[in-house]
Amino acid sequence: MAAATAVALAAGMAGCSNDSGETPKSVASKAGEAVESATAAAASEMAKIKGGLDAKADVKAGPTEAENNRLTNEITATNPTDKAADYTVLVNWKDSSGNLLDSTVVSIDAVPPGGTKSAKATTHRDLSGTPPAEIGQAVRH
Repeated sequence: MAAATAVALAAGMAGCSNDSGETPKSVASKAGEAVESATAAAASEMAKIKGGLDAKADVKAGPTEAENNRLTNEITATNPTDKAADYTVLVNWKDSSGNLLDSTVVSIDAVPPGGTKSAKATTHRDLSGTPPAEIGQAVRH
């Protein structure tokens, strides 16, 4: 029954458009392009880091909050070394099905030895709900 309803809904929406003439398919396509663009930009930022160490275990994401239709999370790095360190962190937001919604890169500079420091990660686009942020990658350098 649910499958039949989904098919009927999709068929019924095929001819629909919003006030600017966009169909659900074109809106979905634009959303996919936005995610691809954000992902590519994030990957490019992470690739710029040279000589860093994997530090995913040093970084945690706080709870997701909505702020002006964007999602934000406090990202905290704990530096276990005896020297100050900078962290570059790839943050991902995924829906309950595991589909990537958005990505961003956050820099947390000058985390003191044995100390913690935080920065705010914010989505690039408006998202609904409050999916948790995931640490995709973290580099200590």
